[in-house]
Amino acid sequence: MPKTRYTNLDNVSTDKTLKQFRQWREERRRKKKDYSYLIPNSPPQLDYLSSNRSELAITWIGHSTFLIQFAGLNIVTDPVWAMRMGFQRRLGMPGLPIGDVPEVDVILISHSHYDHMHVSSIRRLYRENTQLIVPIGLARKMARKGFRRVRELNWWESMQIGDARISFVPTQHWTRRTPFDTNTSHWGGFVLEDASGSMRSIYFAGDSGYFPGFKQIGERFDISVALLPIGAYEPEWFMTSQHTTPEEAVQAFLDVKAELMVPMHYGTFRLADDTAKEALDRLEADRAKRGIPEEAIKVLLHGETLRLL
Repeated sequence: MPKTRYTNLDNVSTDKTLKQFRQWREERRRKKKDYSYLIPNSPPQLDYLSSNRSELAITWIGHSTFLIQFAGLNIVTDPVWAMRMGFQRRLGMPGLPIGDVPEVDVILISHSHYDHMHVSSIRRLYRENTQLIVPIGLARKMARKGFRRVRELNWWESMQIGDARISFVPTQHWTRRTPFDTNTSHWGGFVLEDASGSMRSIYFAGDSGYFPGFKQIGERFDISVALLPIGAYEPEWFMTSQHTTPEEAVQAFLDVKAELMVPMHYGTFRLADDTAKEALDRLEADRAKRGIPEEAIKVLLHGETLRLL
């Protein structure tokens, strides 16, 4: 029986040819980059994080991994505590040691790429009552790995856990873990809404190129805080369909009509040729060019917690 293969909106392709890979490799050899800047670590607020069940708090672990304390739940996005990703070593220590993460109620997986779904990290976090939420097509794989509480969502589907309404929304990307499973599960982001109305909503964008779906998300949801990727965009001719540039991330922030942007997906692994400093400099330049207030974009340190009342 043929496997289901998932696609992007408007069937946008992210496929690359062997010739394009070779061209990127040749370009990389010629580049001289300063990778000395590392994102600083902020000492985590361990006492607060272990006891907080009432406030909205977002703690950046690194890359696309956050601890989001929302509607009384401890939610972890795209868990990756790995110190190595393929041949690339992690550029800095995780902002919160995995052993210090408070008991996790929900794990959100945006897609199955290794830098977003590290199975060993999930095993460390997963407990008897932990709910694992994954894109459609991925539940069977997670069940084979021993995870029992797994729920699949398709684009625009939602589920409720306590007062938290969790919706799976589109992104423009792709996925693969082996040579045989390309796009056999989907990819997307998540919107967190509080049914009680006491907390602001959160949009976690996962991994995406710039696409019309950002505007659709902004039309369907009232988003307060947007966690958006700004890294792994260079060379742009190669990465454009699957990763936003910092400027495109700012446009996505405007498209989803959020009040606050928190950048992510940079400065943890060297996945492309851009540097953390370049990404942050371009982000700041575009913010200033557009006249967006400084306080509308919050750049976190690894381990830093953003507390929102």
